[in-house]
Amino acid sequence: QVNLVESGGGLVQPGGSLRLSCAASGLSFDTYTMGWFRQAPGKEREGVLCILWSGGSRRYPDSPEGRFTISQDNAKNTLYLEMNSLKTEDSAVYYCAASQRRFSPCARLLTGPNYWGQGTQVTVSS
Repeated sequence: QVNLVESGGGLVQPGGSLRLSCAASGLSFDTYTMGWFRQAPGKEREGVLCILWSGGSRRYPDSPEGRFTISQDNAKNTLYLEMNSLKTEDSAVYYCAASQRRFSPCARLLTGPNYWGQGTQVTVSS
């Protein structure tokens, strides 16, 4: 059984930083593509960053450029999202996702099927 648990969200001032974590169980990062998504109130969920089962990362269209970084610790089976220079428009619920198909491209995360975490709230406000 796959389980994804996000943590690290909270309230941060504009210009600040946060690191989100996603503890994964029931899957291996060298087989399944992982990613971060976010959903702001009244908006559709959108892809932020993806990391392939092979190790490369991809940025989805319209996601923040140059401010966010995705990484993973295979020994801890934990996925990370490092967010810097945060803006108010980055406020959203952030979700960790894993493709249900092995050896998937990042595009597969946009269509699914995926495993999802419960989400963690990030609020950027002064």
